[in-house]
Amino acid sequence: MSALALIALAVWAYLAVGHGGFWRTADRLRRGADPRAWPDVAAVVPARDEAAILPETLPTLLAQEYPGRFEVILVDDDSTDGTSEVAGRLAAEAEADAGEAGRATFRAVRVTGREDGWAGKVRAMAEGVRAAGEVEFLLFTDADIAYRPGTVTRLVRAATPAANATAPAAATTGEDGLDLVSRMAMLSTRTRWERALVPAFVYFFAQLYPFRRVGEDGARTAAAAGGCMLVRRSALARAGGLAAIRGALIDDVALGRLVKRGGGRCRLDLGREVASVRPYPRLADLWAMVARSAYHQLRYSPVLLAGTVLGLLLVYVVPPVAAVVGVTELMLSGGARAATAAAAGGTAWTIMAATYAPTLRLYRLSPLRAPLLPLVALLYTGMTVDSARRHRAGRGGAWKGRTVTGR
Repeated sequence: MSALALIALAVWAYLAVGHGGFWRTADRLRRGADPRAWPDVAAVVPARDEAAILPETLPTLLAQEYPGRFEVILVDDDSTDGTSEVAGRLAAEAEADAGEAGRATFRAVRVTGREDGWAGKVRAMAEGVRAAGEVEFLLFTDADIAYRPGTVTRLVRAATPAANATAPAAATTGEDGLDLVSRMAMLSTRTRWERALVPAFVYFFAQLYPFRRVGEDGARTAAAAGGCMLVRRSALARAGGLAAIRGALIDDVALGRLVKRGGGRCRLDLGREVASVRPYPRLADLWAMVARSAYHQLRYSPVLLAGTVLGLLLVYVVPPVAAVVGVTELMLSGGARAATAAAAGGTAWTIMAATYAPTLRLYRLSPLRAPLLPLVALLYTGMTVDSARRHRAGRGGAWKGRTVTGR
């Protein structure tokens, strides 16, 4: 136990100081100056059976007061609940409220059936790209995402090259534009299970894909957050287009990798101006969300699955167990090994909690929850194992009435 605790402590020491500051939650999105000419932007919203949630989200996108041409294209992916009709009604209401100074134009595009080799959402995204025409930027967003006023303008400012800015100081900085600007949406934490599991989901994602490294040119780390991805169309085309990731179940990470490997400059950050309103009230709902794609993330490899489980146990479970066992043995019989286990385990557990606390604060939750992260990690370990079990049983990632079995 003392040896395992020392290994876990070494891992946490590295994670805290050498892993791209993954635990930091500060908004680092650069605030550029206005471009001389605002580029055309088309928001692509893949939607399958989203009639119930669109009234909470689509109006926030249609109401964006973007200075340039802004179009919202909802791609109805074979819905059966009247998604297109609801979206059309909401767009008409938004246009009437805006009056002559309409803020965004709207179109609905229908996709029917399935196409071999294409994941449903990626195919819907590709149909949206086709419908958008020759715009400079594409904003891929989800049907459950709500936007604060001015968000689209801020995203475009961040992506626009400084040399295209009106401010002389910005024009001399030498900064290039960004090809992908992604904002990780704030997720719902209204229920008990959401408060227990959602911040950890964000924390684990940032640990897998440190946001700072995503933004470093030349770094291998690449990712994006699917709720909000502003992509330069030319960079996407240069990288091979969405056809290059047509089978991706985790489309956001795949898109980030595609753009970055194609030479694009990327940025991924957290921000409160983008939020998901989709509820996950029960443990079963959150469990299904993670289990749907976890095994796909491991490339359907039993070896990677076993390594992931062992790694999670070592990094998250060993520290508190070593601390408790070590302290207990010290009280009963003493000994150098017990002291080492207690000290190493306790220190690793403290570092773990300290790095988790900023994410809890981001979600306005008490940092006193941080020491319970090992229990949450155990639940996520169970979700990962269950993801593999579902795949082996032929059920794969069931979502929106479709089952994806993978390889």
